[in-house]
This record gives sequence, structure tokens and C-alpha cells, in this order.
Amino acid sequence: MMLSELIAPLMHTGPDVEITGMSCDSRTVKPGMLFAALPGTVADGREYIEAALENGASAILSTPGLPIDLPYIGHENPRLVYSKLARRLFPGQPETLVAMTGTNGKSSTVEFLRQIWSFSGLKSACFGTLGVRFDDEYLPLSHTTPDALVLHETLNKLESMGVTHVGMEASSHGLKQFRLDYVEISASGFSNLTQDHFDYHPDIDDYYAAKARLFTELTPKSAPVVINVNDEYGQRLAKTCEEQGQKVIRAGWAGQNIRIDEVMPKAASQRVDLIVNQKRYKVEIPLVGEFQVLNAVAALGLAIETGVDVETAIAALSNLKGVSGRLELAGRTTAGAPILVDFAHTEDGLDKLLRSVRPHTMGQLIIVFGCGGDRDPSKRPKMGAMAAKLADQVIVTDDNPRTENAAAIRKAVLKGCPDAEEFGDRAAAIHHGISLLGPKDCLIIAGKGHEQGQIIGDEIIPFSDVLQAQSALKELSV
Repeated sequence: MMLSELIAPLMHTGPDVEITGMSCDSRTVKPGMLFAALPGTVADGREYIEAALENGASAILSTPGLPIDLPYIGHENPRLVYSKLARRLFPGQPETLVAMTGTNGKSSTVEFLRQIWSFSGLKSACFGTLGVRFDDEYLPLSHTTPDALVLHETLNKLESMGVTHVGMEASSHGLKQFRLDYVEISASGFSNLTQDHFDYHPDIDDYYAAKARLFTELTPKSAPVVINVNDEYGQRLAKTCEEQGQKVIRAGWAGQNIRIDEVMPKAASQRVDLIVNQKRYKVEIPLVGEFQVLNAVAALGLAIETGVDVETAIAALSNLKGVSGRLELAGRTTAGAPILVDFAHTEDGLDKLLRSVRPHTMGQLIIVFGCGGDRDPSKRPKMGAMAAKLADQVIVTDDNPRTENAAAIRKAVLKGCPDAEEFGDRAAAIHHGISLLGPKDCLIIAGKGHEQGQIIGDEIIPFSDVLQAQSALKELSV
């Protein structure tokens, strides 16, 4: 495609050239490609223009005013232009696309939605933190909301495979960086909003505004939205959406359209009374944790609003399977005590996690967790305090210290839980936690969930909480 055709109606300086592809990573640039030199908070793409030129870039997209001899598109918002060009390069998209945002629950909700669609006979997929899920296959992705080019390439590929229904996670980073622009959204969902990513967002208002952009700018006014109204931000967002003429489905314990009336915990499931459009349904959901009920209810609402009849969608809830790293059962001791692995990595995430598991636990509730480095430091003592409040025994360890001093991170966490045990070695912490288990106890390993590596400095060391727990069970023979 010629550059002038690709960027129309925008203008460029220099001659018109054939463009063979596009990238915002100078390392992947090949001869004939357009390099998008995007400014960022961690790295500034403008510093890598020379590297892109050495790799054969034929044109540059960036901010205005750069002294570039090649064909050059200067724009005040190059990220938005990048998304537009990505859609032109990969125009295909499944006919139904649902975007799900919120602090917690996005991965589980889009996976449950995929399962409900599949149960009803629709060819479906989902993608986000856990990668792309299609039937029983996973494909990796580098971000919760992938780079705009990868996003449109993924959607284009799924459409070519015959997929008609897709659920995707929409992160605050992706929304603020215009990665989802030029995606045709059929319906959107919101789970909750709690403290997270304050290393990127200056305050809670900026974080909320990024999430709300999915509804106020990207979701068509004719498209329905499903909002968990259990917190103030959900209520606020529902009001905003109604004021702009959208169909709002209020869901959750306080929901008016889909309401959770009662939850009865069982050993490995939950019996739930739901009121959907004023009709009562009783369903047993084969998942542990109240927050999983909230995720299932959000998926239920989105499925109904995208064409699945209510009775079929309700029936699908009884067949849901959990998501990797979300209250995943890593194993049990010989006496039956479960070891659960979960991705919870915020104060609110720990709150929901521990409160959800408590009704299923007759004995002691033990938790192993840590906090990530190069991330919001203010949540560390808060997470420690939450763990101390809701667990019987707390073990503080490392969780992706990155470039920070791991001991300093643990020290900050321990301010909130001064009576906790401390292990710098995460494998040793898991081993110790399992050694403490009695017959009726439960161990939760929180923070990493599905992740397969521990990030120390700039190196990713292979590490899986699930595999470490299973190894410790064999070694201890408990």
C-alpha cells in the first residue's frame, strides 16, 4: 500500500513510498516498513528513530517538528494515528466484540463470556492478560490490551478463522494510550475500580477517567453496557451512560436488572439465587469465591445483551470452568487441605479473595504474597494490613521485585502486617506455607497467578506458583 493511501486524509512530507508494514518497536522494523516513534512514560520511541532507519524504515510517524529526511507524518497524537493505520492494515473484525474494563475480574469475565457463547453454539474467542483463548488453545500476548497493531492483527486473524464473537480486556493503559480506538465495539462491561497502577496514573480520578473513556468515547451510544454497581464508581458510571442515552444493565448485589439475591458456599461450588429481569433463577456455579459470582453475573449480562437467550445463558453458568491463576487449585495435602493460586495483587483484590475463600475454610486461612517492584509503593502497607486483617497467618515474600531492592519492598509490606513471617525466596515461602497446613486449613498463594516467571532486575527467571506448590507437596509428602 502506498503511504499516501495508508494515511489519507493526513499529509506527509517527502516522496510517496510503498509501505510493507508498520511497527512501534525499532527492533522489529524491516525494509519498507513505517516506524511509529511514539512518546511514552517508560521509553520514548523518538530516541529509536536512528535504529529504525538502520533496519530499513521507509517512513516515520511521530510528533511534529522532527528533523527527518524520510517521508514523515507529524501529528499531535501519533498514538491515535497509529491505531487508525493499524485498522487499515488489518481491517477484519468479528461481528460481535465486547470490551471489559475495571480493576479486577476482567480476565475471568471475558473467559466466562467466551464459555457462555460457546455453550450456546457460537464460535467465540477472548483475549487479554492470559493471551488469546480460542476453544482449548492459548496464544500469548505481551499486554492486557495489546499494542494497536497486534490488537487489529489478532482481530483480523480471528475473523478469518470464522470467529463471530470476541471478548477482550480493556486496561486503563490501553484506553489512555488509544490502543482500542478504531475497534468497533458491540457492548462493554465494567467490574469495579480500586487502587492500582498509581505508578502510571497520577490519582484515582485519572484512573477512573481512563476506564470511563471506554464508555463515553469508544462504545457507540446504541450499544448496551453492563455495569457492576456495587461500588461508587460503578454507580457513577451507570448514571453517566444513562445520561448519554445508552442502555445500561445494572448488575451485582445492588443490580436492578441482574441481581445476586443469595450465595450459599459449598465445598467446591456455590449455589446462587439470581433475579434476572424480575424472574428468579437458582443455579450452582462450580467455582469458589463470591467475586467469581460477580464475574459470572457480568458475563451473563453481556451474553444476554449480545444475543444469547436468558435460559441458555443461565444453564451455561453451571458448566463454567475457572481461569488459570484465578483461584486455581494447585493441589491438596493428603489430609485434603487445598492450595489455591490467585492473581490478586491489590488491596481490594486481597480483600475479595480472602473474604471469598473464608466461607469454604473450616480451619486456618494462610496466605503467601508480596508486592511488585517499580509499581505503586503506597499500596504495599495497605495490602499487608488487609492480609493481617483477614488471614490467620501471613507470609510475606517477593513478587517481581524488578529493579527495586526486594528487602525494601518486603519491609514496606510488613509495616501493615508486623507479625507476618518473611521469606525472601518465594519458593521457600510456598514450601513453608504448605508445611503449616492442617487438615481443615487452606493456603492461598497470591499475586502472580498465571505468570510463569519472576522478574528480578531486567531478567525473567522461570517460576510458577502452581508448579512450586506441587513440587513442595511431593517433597513434604503432606
